[in-house]
This record gives sequence, structure tokens and C-alpha cells, in this order.
Amino acid sequence: MEQNFQTAEELAAALRAGEVTSAELTDEAIARIERDDKAINAICVPDFDRARAAARGADRARARGEDRPLLGIPVTVKESYDIAGLPTTWGMLPHRNYMPAEDAVQVSRLKAAGAVVLGKTNVPVGLQDIQTFNEIYGTTNNPWDHRRTSGGSSGGSAAALASGFGALSIGSDLAGSLRTPAHFCGIYAHKPTLGLAASRGMVAPPAPRLPVEHDLAVVGPMARTARDLTLLLDVMAGPDPLTLGVAYHLTLPPARHERLRDFRVLVLDEHPLIPTGSAVRAGVNRVADALVDAGARVERHTPLLPDPTEAATLYTQLLFSSSVARFPVEAYEELRTRAAGLSADDQSLDATRLRSMVFSHRDWIEANNRRELHRHGWRQLFAEFDAVVCPITPTPAFPHDRNPDPRERRLDIDGVGYPYFDQLVWAGVATMPGLPATAVPAGRSPEGLPVGVQLIGPMFEDRTPLRLAELLEQKIGGFQAPR
Repeated sequence: MEQNFQTAEELAAALRAGEVTSAELTDEAIARIERDDKAINAICVPDFDRARAAARGADRARARGEDRPLLGIPVTVKESYDIAGLPTTWGMLPHRNYMPAEDAVQVSRLKAAGAVVLGKTNVPVGLQDIQTFNEIYGTTNNPWDHRRTSGGSSGGSAAALASGFGALSIGSDLAGSLRTPAHFCGIYAHKPTLGLAASRGMVAPPAPRLPVEHDLAVVGPMARTARDLTLLLDVMAGPDPLTLGVAYHLTLPPARHERLRDFRVLVLDEHPLIPTGSAVRAGVNRVADALVDAGARVERHTPLLPDPTEAATLYTQLLFSSSVARFPVEAYEELRTRAAGLSADDQSLDATRLRSMVFSHRDWIEANNRRELHRHGWRQLFAEFDAVVCPITPTPAFPHDRNPDPRERRLDIDGVGYPYFDQLVWAGVATMPGLPATAVPAGRSPEGLPVGVQLIGPMFEDRTPLRLAELLEQKIGGFQAPR
């Protein structure tokens, strides 16, 4: 595989051995972006001059005998992270000229680890879509089929990695925004345990970059191999030095097992609120078969699983109640009027989304209390199992859909249309209780599109699903470059 598709681990070894310089790697990555990104549109804010300077600096540092985890390795960063001297817009036209003065804490950690930042990757407006397009930077296409989405909201990062634009990227995840693009583009991503990695400086403009821990939302790594995910997570993980970091240092426990045959795995391929498409079901079954073949204990059902319908409802309530916090008063009042007009018998997810947007604080506290009961249920489940394998979304990457009203969009699942946002229920399985989840490639659809699954692990035991991902990669294969 050509150098642009080598893993970060392989590039680090070549740099240490003196087989290549960071300047050479960076020039090759830039040349590939300039050649291929016109068709993909993954890199929305290039920073090539500073990248070349950083690469030369990395080579000088290595000549002095320095060796850091990512020293000299070209990477990209999701547009939503602040980088001093580059715009941070979140794809929102009124903020197209917003220029932060400081790096986000995760960008600072990348640079401290020696990474060379090539530029920023594209996002949907406000990071609030399962696709990636906005009026400032346009649409990011799926490298496997340019007529289809790369996913969202970290779709630019996933497309960049699948296209060989840098070895690593950092993204974020609130509603599958790391996992869905990984699934759609055939790469790896890890949604860390809630609170594991500091997020200061990953905030919508022009809000101040405060060390706030947002509910449900996390920042995390994206890569082309499971081992590279672990390498990057070790750089990203840890509390904000301005808050918990004053008192605490992070020590993640090791993976529960080192061999596939020792894992106890629950496999889920059905959800009561939305069907699973045949291509995704086949991917889940491929992983399940590999686990069985390796001697792992695999179960399809358990009474320990917290009720998935209630879990999806809770996730929807928590997710959408926070989405309207900055809405104008007039828009909020309109939502209240629409919610009041709903029939009491309407318990659809569409109705739940609307009711959640006008939650009172009392409503939110009640939902949060029920979340804690679900978290306790997951603790009991993970006393009997080490990981859960399940879909990320019901389908592979779908065709671009730019209908400005998402309520009118429909997701085609094996020929039947479903409300667009209903596909988020699978992302919520891990997000609502704050569990770690690793997205891994699991084959191809009949049309040749990537299909991924997520491996969900116990809270703050992120190394367990990451290790399982690494072992599955050895068993069934992993990333393949688009053909």
C-alpha cells in the first residue's frame, strides 16, 4: 500500500528508522489532497504552509533525538475545533469569518505529541446532520460513491482518511458523528466514555471556549486501523487541566482480554423502533460468525439488556431538549404550539423529538434520573458480558439528500421509507448512558459500499472494545482503500 495509506504506527516506525522524513510525508499528503480532493471536498480549510513548517520542525526535533507519539505524522482536524489563525464556522454562514485566537485543548495535545496538522475537515451546519454539507464549504462526497454522503458530522474527517489525506483525524460524537461516517467510509473511529477526553475549544462560534463538559457529546479519534485509534486516544484522553486535571490523572484499565476466545459478547441486530437493513445485518452477522469461529462466547439475547425502546426515547429526549437552548423566542414558542397540538396517543419518535424540544427543567431531571437507572442496568450487563456488537445505522451510506426540512427526508431501508432521524436510535445505544463504542469495518454491501458495526464496552474501560476491534481486524480484515 502506498505511503499515503500507511498507518500512523507504520509511519512512526519509518520516521524513527530514518527511512523517510516528515517533510516528505507532508509533501506527499498535500500533493494527494491537491490531486484528489476536488472530487471529495473533505479538506475545507487547508493549512499547508504551516504544515510544511511543522514537518521541518519535527525533522529537526528527531535529529536532536526527540521522539514523541505522533512526531512528524500528518493529520487532519474536524472544522469544529479551534485552531489559532484558521476560521471556525461549524458550517454556519454568519460565522464564516470567525477566527479564534487559541487552539482547542485537543489541537494543543496533537501538536504537543508532534503531529503535523494539514488542515481542517468539512462539517454539516452546526454539526447537526447525518450528512456533511454547508453553504460555506459545500458538500463532502463519499470516496466510495460520490453520489452518496460521507456521513456526519465528522464526515470530512472520515472521507479524508478513506482518501489517504493524512494518517489520523480527530472528530466528535453526539449522535453517531464519529461512528456513522466511519461506517459509511470504511474506516475506524472510537467514541470515548463520556468525559474521558477534554473538549475545550470544540464549541460553536462565537461562544467562549470554556472548560465545559457537555451532556452526551464527546471528542474522539479516527483512523484506518484499530491500533492507530488506541495510539491517538492515548494522546487525547485525560481531563481538562483547568478543571479536573488540577487534581486527577487518568489511568485507563487494561482490556479485559487479549484473545478473541476469551471475550463474552452480546450481539444485537434488531431494534424495536426501526428495522435493520439486510446489508448491515450481514455485517453484524459476519462479526458474530468470526467471534464464534474464534471460540468466543456469543449470545443473541439477555434479560440484562436495558429496555431498548425506553432507551431510545430517553436518548431522544436528552438529545433534542438540548438542541433548542439558543433558539429565538419566536421559534421556541412555535415549537410549543406544535407540541401542544400533538395527540396523546402519538408516541412516535417524531412526536418525542418535538415534545423534547420544549422540555421543562423538571422534565429533564426526570429523564436524567431514568438514565441513571439505565446506566446501572448496563453495569449489571457488563458483569456478564465484555462487549456488545450492534449496528451503527440501519443502512450503508445513502444518497445525498439536501432537503432543507429534515422532517421531509426519508431513509430507504430495503425499499421502505422511514423518518430520517429515526436512524439515530442505534447511535443512542452507547451515547445515552455514556458508554465507549468503537466503529469497525465489517465488509461491503452488495453495491460495494462499506458496512461497519460498533463494539460497545463498559464505562471507562475503553481499551476493551479497542482491543476487540484490533483482534477482529486480524480475523476478518479492516480498512481497504476505495477502488
